[in-house]
Amino acid sequence: MGFQCGIVGLPNVGKSTLFNALTATAAAQAANYPFCTIEPNVGRVAVPDPRLDRLAEVGKSARIVHTQLEFVDIAGLVRGASRGEGLGNQFLANIREVDAIAHVLRCFEDGDITHVEGSIDPLRDRETVDTELMLSDLDSLEKRVPALQKRAKTGDKDSAGQLAVMEPILALLRDGKPARAFRPGSPDEAAQVKQLQLLTAKPVLYVCNVEEGAAKDGNGLSARVFEMAKAEHASAVVISAAIESEVALLAAADQADFLASLGLDEPGLARVIRAGYGLLGLLTYFTCGPKEARAWTVRRGAKAPEAAGAIHTDFERGFIAAEVIGYDDYIALGGEAGAKASGRMRAEGRDYVVADGDVILFRFNV
Repeated sequence: MGFQCGIVGLPNVGKSTLFNALTATAAAQAANYPFCTIEPNVGRVAVPDPRLDRLAEVGKSARIVHTQLEFVDIAGLVRGASRGEGLGNQFLANIREVDAIAHVLRCFEDGDITHVEGSIDPLRDRETVDTELMLSDLDSLEKRVPALQKRAKTGDKDSAGQLAVMEPILALLRDGKPARAFRPGSPDEAAQVKQLQLLTAKPVLYVCNVEEGAAKDGNGLSARVFEMAKAEHASAVVISAAIESEVALLAAADQADFLASLGLDEPGLARVIRAGYGLLGLLTYFTCGPKEARAWTVRRGAKAPEAAGAIHTDFERGFIAAEVIGYDDYIALGGEAGAKASGRMRAEGRDYVVADGDVILFRFNV
């Protein structure tokens, strides 16, 4: 499933450094996980999940295959992007294509790296990007709403339904608030919002790029970003892109020692990847056997046939049943045989909603 998280930010905030570290990490993993650079600015990375290693150990699997997430390095934005300034049109078009946004904010001082605004202020930078995206969304809706209003006055129910979503969003944008501040009242409204393809309706993860010494706990600048993120019900993580660049170039055996010397338990990229995965509303289920232990990605709320389709469309088309073992049961009972003998493997039908961590064997017929 091609879930994409776009990396955005002003020039010289560490956006491309972060992306290069991500893709270097993925390239280093190529011996175990398929990796390809689809375009110069698109890379796939494995989603870290220690459960998969444990499943492979218990199931005596010959290999491990992680689920993956695509990151897109989007051209840097400048003021006026909504009017086509700089690479504005390309920037906005690329954001429209991704599912979520990782917004990199510069939270470090460095006289050798010039900031386009002349000073370091991550909240101002965030406002600059958001303003350009909101102006683009505002222009888009203002062009569409008048025609819908005319049709709605003639009794057109579809137009009236669209306006019930678009007009409140338009009011939010005019008030300087992003489209994601709109709370759909039903699944139908949520679907309509998605169809509008608004830039500011996409979920956002704020990535605070700090100096090396603040990689563990952040600094005063990143603390301000976390407060802002909390107020708008968004997520934020702290990384040091400089450290991530170094880690990505080290052999796997040396990475843990290097991180430990800095007081870090794991690379910051692992937090970014997991946060991006969660931001997209995704969950992981597993298949496990002698050949391989593999993680699969589905959206939260997906039912068993849809999850089967993540493996192959034939599995969804010919779905019969899903034999499910919870992750904890699989580990505690020594795998599939032990879970089955203990009555902890259960058969689920078409309406079963897949849970994060399920270990599933699909029965199908085509």
